[in-house]
Amino acid sequence: MVRPLELKKAPLIMGILNVTPDSFYDGGRHFDRERAIKRGIEMIEEGADIIDIGGESTRPYSEATPLDVELERVIPVIEGIRAYSKTIPISIDTYKAQVVREAFRAGADIANDISGFQFDPDMAKTVAELDMYAIIMHIKGTPRNMQQNPHYDNVVGEIKSYLVERIDYAKKHGVDEGKIIIDPGIGFGKRIEDNLRIIKSLKDFKELGRPILIGTSMKSFIGRITEAEGDERKEGTYASVAISVWNGADIVRVHDVKGNKKVLKLVSAIMDVQ
Repeated sequence: MVRPLELKKAPLIMGILNVTPDSFYDGGRHFDRERAIKRGIEMIEEGADIIDIGGESTRPYSEATPLDVELERVIPVIEGIRAYSKTIPISIDTYKAQVVREAFRAGADIANDISGFQFDPDMAKTVAELDMYAIIMHIKGTPRNMQQNPHYDNVVGEIKSYLVERIDYAKKHGVDEGKIIIDPGIGFGKRIEDNLRIIKSLKDFKELGRPILIGTSMKSFIGRITEAEGDERKEGTYASVAISVWNGADIVRVHDVKGNKKVLKLVSAIMDVQ
């Protein structure tokens, strides 16, 4: 049974849990299974609305992870978090249909596919069969080559067209449109100016009629602008999250649940003023 997302309570916080040795920010921090489960539980207690678990780094220039390795990393962690909470929605960050299927059996509710159902021809029909939520993200190229001189004539228009086509593809393969979430793909084949334009223009994506997820947390464009590395990108992340929600984001995908929870309390209070 897929647990419902309380999107009426947006903005929601999706806590990032990378069970990898090489993710761009937290690679290795939660690679140990027990440490990963503990961190997932901590994020729930800090106020996360969704836990997003990934077993393959999709940072720029990364190599693909074998299916068996990815499954070995993520399935026990999903099971461990699900044992702690029967209600928290769990997202599996993968572009492989078999990982989605096994993750669903372990307790996952959402398929978070960076490729928008492009990389695995079985992904859309698998999500449809399992009646899961689907996050359809925009990417230009693949993780291995996406940052090799990306270019757009109209970044917002081109991403919108891509998402319209991918939503249509998903629906034709049986995915419930009411369970589709869109993600413009900050940092996935984007220049600094593209990322900034996307955040500034998020309201334009509302025209697609689907909830918007935004993932800016700790990314390199923040570091480049603020001249910061590692945890020093927190303040830039907070600013990008606040502006994204102000401009229409329904879900923010972040590493620091506790800090961003405070940011969103203030942003929401301001937005609620009549």
